[in-house]
Amino acid sequence: MKELAGRLSALDPDAGAALQVIAYFDRLVEARAGLEAIVRGAAVLAGCPARLVDEERHVRVRVLADGSRGGTATDRWQEVDPGWPVGAAPGGAARLWLEMPGPAGPVHAVVLERAAVAARDVLDRTRGRAPSRDDPALVELVLDGTAPEQARLRAARSLGMEVTGQARAVAFAGGDARIVPADTDPGAALPGRRTGVGPAVPVRDLPASWPLALLALRLAADGTDQDPGPRVVVYDSLGGLAALAAAVPAGADPVPDVHALEHAASAAPWMLATLHAIAYAISLRAAAAQLPVHHSTLQDRLAHAEHLLGWTVRDPEGRLRLQLALTLRRLHRHP
Repeated sequence: MKELAGRLSALDPDAGAALQVIAYFDRLVEARAGLEAIVRGAAVLAGCPARLVDEERHVRVRVLADGSRGGTATDRWQEVDPGWPVGAAPGGAARLWLEMPGPAGPVHAVVLERAAVAARDVLDRTRGRAPSRDDPALVELVLDGTAPEQARLRAARSLGMEVTGQARAVAFAGGDARIVPADTDPGAALPGRRTGVGPAVPVRDLPASWPLALLALRLAADGTDQDPGPRVVVYDSLGGLAALAAAVPAGADPVPDVHALEHAASAAPWMLATLHAIAYAISLRAAAAQLPVHHSTLQDRLAHAEHLLGWTVRDPEGRLRLQLALTLRRLHRHP
């Protein structure tokens, strides 16, 4: 393998490096290495910190680029950047991130793939194979209100769920569904995806949580300059916005304020992110720090935005009008 990798490197450096990565993780698997050794290999080979998370089996390992163990404080684990490359082995809940700007290059992609597969094998061997909560057919059955209750409960047990407990239906952009325990953070395992989270209900009542998860998904944003806002929306936090979302069906004509917002957005690439910060920050200075821009720059942007919108956003009534316009725009973007 080493000789072949050397020959390939002379012809194609990426191919040679990828082959060396494969050989490296094969040696770790053969030696029955532990999780930290696997994550350390990913970090050192990639030249950046790496972290492994398996929420279902309560596993969190982070290793820095120099091979030393990284911090494990709870707040550090909330800092997953949606732009980081992530790898996952088929059939497992574990995710392995490289803490670097994406997308992954050819060698980094091989590091992610081989490390994720090796980590899954270790987890299955040492901590048991966790019940899958991602079997699409079983999830669909549990969430199907037209299915007999006993069939839904059998499916829930097959998913490893405690049928006397409570759970939430989770809807992801693209149509995927998932069921998670009531106290689980559903957005942690799949950062970067628009997610709607239904209310916690008894497992037998999950068909009632599913349409509310879909409703919450309509209010989730891409989190980009063209669609600013939270990527994960929990139905419980919506309050009256849930009634607003239910009253705006797919295909409805946008109100004039949404048209005004689209007109303003077409004038500058920073417009929507700026208006979102103004609408939800506690002050203009906080909005400037969030963007981040100088306070005087924000004042100039604000004057330009108000001219295009046709109303002021500096008083409570104007901010509420802006918040509603941003919310309605999101509902029309995600029918």
